[in-house]
Amino acid sequence: MPRFSIITVVFNGAKTVSETISSVLQQDFFDFEYIIQDGESTDNTDEIIKRFSDPRIKYERKKDDGIYEAMNNAIARATGDIIAFLHSDDVYLNSNVLTQMNQLFLTKPVDAAYADLIYVDRFNVMKVIRQWKAGQYNKIKFLNGWMPPHPTFFVKRSVYLQFGNFRLDLYYASDYELMLRFLFKYNVAVDYLPQEIVRMRTGGMSNVSWGNRWKANREDKLAWKLNGLNPRFFTFLFKPLRKMLQFFVFSR
Repeated sequence: MPRFSIITVVFNGAKTVSETISSVLQQDFFDFEYIIQDGESTDNTDEIIKRFSDPRIKYERKKDDGIYEAMNNAIARATGDIIAFLHSDDVYLNSNVLTQMNQLFLTKPVDAAYADLIYVDRFNVMKVIRQWKAGQYNKIKFLNGWMPPHPTFFVKRSVYLQFGNFRLDLYYASDYELMLRFLFKYNVAVDYLPQEIVRMRTGGMSNVSWGNRWKANREDKLAWKLNGLNPRFFTFLFKPLRKMLQFFVFSR
């Protein structure tokens, strides 16, 4: 049976990190370690984290040069078979997320898996803004502007050891580049869980403004170049359009 390493990277997340931690500790699958990596927050994040005394928590407070270096630091500390990231303002949708992912990895010959998520209001996680229905994987989808939702992306630690961690020369698109590298370039075996498993608060750094989205789009192009890959001429036009279409697939 695989063991999970769930990672939360946080910096000044006092307003939301308690909900994130609770959603992990409430999982009904118990064989996991929970790595919390705090980049020396200046609010009371440290105090909030220390209120949780669960032995599965592995907490480190360490200065870093940004979210992706913090994520790499956490990967280096991970000992589980499968690694997943849950950001400090996101929550698992229910208590059986890890149970479902465990079942998938036990029954399918895969090294990675992903699922759906819902974007929610920053101040009310029960208020749905849009849904991200990822759909079954097809390599061609990357050429059409697709990517899996990173907060739902579970990957065997052996894949990181073989193909590397997050690039630190990308500020907005390092998660996109990593998934492109794993799935498109190296053809890591992956499967899709057609379930919503994460509530993701709106306001991520690549989407907080059109200026940031433009910068992220430039880094998306660089991600292909860095891997020696050739996108289609419309790949980077379709990528933001896919996000806009998510506003029209509500089921609740």
